[in-house]
Amino acid sequence: MSYVIAISNEKGGVAKTTTALSLGAALAELGRKILLVDLDPQANLTLALGFQPGSLEHTALDILLDSAPLLDPCRETNVAGVDLIPANSGIENAEQVLPVYINYTTRLQTAIQAVDPLPYDLILMDCPPSLGAVTINALTASDLLIIPTQAEYFSAYALRDMMSIVRQVRSEDNPNLAYRILITMLDQRNRTHRNIHEQLDRTFGDGLFKTLIEIDTKLRESPILGLPITQYKPNSRGALQYRSLAEELMQYVEQKNSEAA
Repeated sequence: MSYVIAISNEKGGVAKTTTALSLGAALAELGRKILLVDLDPQANLTLALGFQPGSLEHTALDILLDSAPLLDPCRETNVAGVDLIPANSGIENAEQVLPVYINYTTRLQTAIQAVDPLPYDLILMDCPPSLGAVTINALTASDLLIIPTQAEYFSAYALRDMMSIVRQVRSEDNPNLAYRILITMLDQRNRTHRNIHEQLDRTFGDGLFKTLIEIDTKLRESPILGLPITQYKPNSRGALQYRSLAEELMQYVEQKNSEAA
């Protein structure tokens, strides 16, 4: 059974796309078959994997608005074990059009459940930096929400809205939605970063990944070259930390699957 993960935060610039790309590649290194889904109209994940969004005829929008089969827009990537459902700016149209549909919040969930068996171990969805119809679709379809956040005041403050949307999705469509907060772009030398990390740890406890993603310029460079950090600089701090995150995530997923069996 595929495990479905949404990567989302209302706050932009917190490494959502970097996490989708690098975590997906690190999971593939562990022998998992990964499907990445780009749901952001900026299409940065699509760009980071070497595709030109403007030239794509079929994207995630086909699934959301036209009920296209999940794998129709799927593309192979240059990362072994990783496929992509790409995006382009047309995804913006979904925010306005989706609420017209009956049961619009479950369209992505329906598309995923219609493929049985899915040829992927994990599906990772890169959500837009908003809490609109597209993000709600992703959360409704997911087993787990990963919330990347910086250890900074405004980023941490945005977690309030994320917790509200988790409660909403749980009450309306997906009562089993779990979440884990991932601290990204951490500067261990910065006292404010350390203090906010400690506050988040006290507040969320097990809701926080133990793995920390620290500041690493190589993480910013890798998408420009169309490579995950694990391929661009495989021995860099960022690569090692995303591999650690992949291992921590798989332990969590295997525990949940064992409990459900």
